[in-house]
Amino acid sequence: MLSYVLNEADVAAVRFGISPLCELGLSLRAIRDPSRFPLQLPWLRRTEAARAELDLDALTGLIDDRLWTPDFLNPRPTSPLTRLDDEMAALRSISPAEFERDLVAVHGRIPEVFAGSPRAAIRRLADALDELWAATFEPYWPRMRAVLEADVVYRGRQIAQQGLAAMLNGISGTVDYEGGVVRVRLRDPNDRVQPIDGLGLTLVPTMFTRRGSAPVGDGPPMIMYPARGQGALWEAEHVANPAAVAAVLGETRARLLSALGDPASSTELGVRFGVTASAVNQHLRVLRDAGLVVSTRYGHSVLYLRSELGASLLAAGR
Repeated sequence: MLSYVLNEADVAAVRFGISPLCELGLSLRAIRDPSRFPLQLPWLRRTEAARAELDLDALTGLIDDRLWTPDFLNPRPTSPLTRLDDEMAALRSISPAEFERDLVAVHGRIPEVFAGSPRAAIRRLADALDELWAATFEPYWPRMRAVLEADVVYRGRQIAQQGLAAMLNGISGTVDYEGGVVRVRLRDPNDRVQPIDGLGLTLVPTMFTRRGSAPVGDGPPMIMYPARGQGALWEAEHVANPAAVAAVLGETRARLLSALGDPASSTELGVRFGVTASAVNQHLRVLRDAGLVVSTRYGHSVLYLRSELGASLLAAGR
């Protein structure tokens, strides 16, 4: 059990971040044990051939049988707009002492693949991660990022409507908040209590965890939790069609309106419905102009959400 103790100032400083490097490191869990990540099986199938050409010795040396990864793969993001290039530059410049300490914290030793010169080992693992990104993440990152950003928007809406406690108690079944303490039930049998002490608690949605998790060491306070909407990322979605609404709006627009109970980008919707993002954008503009959906810019993405008028129309149609 890991307990983060928040004072009044810390409660106000809870924030969200998205980390491409964190996603990259945590994806090694799905690669190592696909059976534990059924929602990502389509991604694993699509990238299987590309992964066969990678430096698998270096990549597998970063994860142990418990599916733990070293903390240098889980940097605390400063915002939801963190860039992989910045995170990789920081990784390449970590000190040999930090590199070896984080590996030992996971493995109890330095894995053989990283024995010898620490600087050479850091270069090798960074090169391996760059290749993993290019082969298996870069083609799909806009879709993944859309899901992660939509989750952050949803959690922010929860805080505004229901309060911080409701949001924290809803991010994972292994995370709960009460009396100023956030508890994360980890597989680590050791109990840890860590005051926030003005450092801020960062919440990081991810595609590659099924439960709340945290860094192995006593680094900056951070909780990684499963992002909502993962299951819809890889497969086309078939939404029940309210026939009366479809007769007015058309089948595609009615399906989009039905799906927008939670915020989503045109890229994500295109993947879910198996159509191009440009076609989705045309329909979304019509729905927005009619007042049936609202949009908000989030970083480089535009997220759409069903408006009260749109919800009323669906309710009447049903």
